[in-house]
Amino acid sequence: MQKWEYMTAPVMVHNTKAILDNFGADGWELIQVVVMADSGNLVAYFKRPTD
Repeated sequence: MQKWEYMTAPVMVHNTKAILDNFGADGWELIQVVVMADSGNLVAYFKRPTD
């Protein structure tokens, strides 16, 4: 059975592509981006398989 690890990270709107490319290069797959209701900031949720 596949096992996963998860991570959340803030995302700056002006630099979105570079941020997501860096996580992708490290094997992280973007699951979802959420706008935080209290601040309006973006938070990205990622997963990647564990060994």
